[in-house]
Amino acid sequence: MRREVFTPDHESFRELVRDFVAKDVVPHYAEWEKDGRFPREVFRKLGSLGVLGIAVPEEYGGAGLDDYRYNVVLQEEAARAHVTLGTVRTQLDVVLPYFLAYVNEGQRQRWFPGLASGDLLTAIAMTEPGTGSDLAGIRTTAVREGDGYILNGAKTFITGGLLADLVIVVARTSTDPDDRRAGLTLLVVEDGMPGFTRGRVLDKLGIKAQDTVELSFEDVRVPVANRLGEEGRAFGYLGHNLPQERMTVAVGSVAQARAALDATVAYVKERRVFGSTVASYQNTKFELAAVAAEIEAAQAMLDRGVLELVERRLSGADAAKIKLFCSEMQARAVDRCLQLFGGYGYMLEYPIARLYADARIARIYAGTSEVMKVIIAKSLGL
Repeated sequence: MRREVFTPDHESFRELVRDFVAKDVVPHYAEWEKDGRFPREVFRKLGSLGVLGIAVPEEYGGAGLDDYRYNVVLQEEAARAHVTLGTVRTQLDVVLPYFLAYVNEGQRQRWFPGLASGDLLTAIAMTEPGTGSDLAGIRTTAVREGDGYILNGAKTFITGGLLADLVIVVARTSTDPDDRRAGLTLLVVEDGMPGFTRGRVLDKLGIKAQDTVELSFEDVRVPVANRLGEEGRAFGYLGHNLPQERMTVAVGSVAQARAALDATVAYVKERRVFGSTVASYQNTKFELAAVAAEIEAAQAMLDRGVLELVERRLSGADAAKIKLFCSEMQARAVDRCLQLFGGYGYMLEYPIARLYADARIARIYAGTSEVMKVIIAKSLGL
């Protein structure tokens, strides 16, 4: 169906990204999966192409275009090539919005040029070993001492934490017995600060090229000059960006489901069983027809949400609906596609196996499907 989301400028950007992915990502992706990380050179190349600085103001080396649709194009083209740009996506879709919204002028001058060029890599540290979706339960503490904070605690499941130069850490600076959400603050920890250590790289089921690590903070002195926004206001800041973060997961879900369908259609036309192509059997036709219909429905829902997000009108409940529907659809679609590959679908040399493994996290990160249902239920007055 016709999509009315993108302008000619977005389509020109799509050609740029498609060429980059084909030449600079696909040939090396298997090696990056083994290493468990994207090399820094990838970020610098993206920076030189202007991809990382699209939303960064022009005076700091960016393009000054606050348009989420460019991020959508980046994800769609990666999925088309059966790869994911996990740490790049996290930097652009999840971390950068906090810098854009809450830095002061001094921080802009210190950090924005490096963010635009790809010389500064970022991560955000919210999740703790005992605290997942319940951000109000964060136990990492930051105690004010003179012109700085003394930070102590541990974080886990931190995307991009291995190479990050700047890590936004959510820490508790005060406690209010009547309001668990109050007293959280965003502090930017820089690489090399004494007491800041990176733990093991976690061995994941999927998205292997995206490093995910544990971080530890032991009496780390963080200057007040590295605080984002006001002290104690972090819970509201986090909630402000969650709709975009959840939309980002949904964009990946639909794009990867579509990539799975395309790969499966091509495979069943070539693969022969009992003297006929797999595509010739009615079961194959019906399964893929159903998958195609589900993807189309998810795409329509997603595109409407993207436009709402660009226009600053997307509600948290609607973002939850979109993430829930698209990620659950992805799980069904990729599973049905893999089934049509038979035993070959279980072999990692076939892209459907990677798409299957990568899909599982979509129903967990940025809020589980269960959390999405709670948010939706609240919007219904339940």
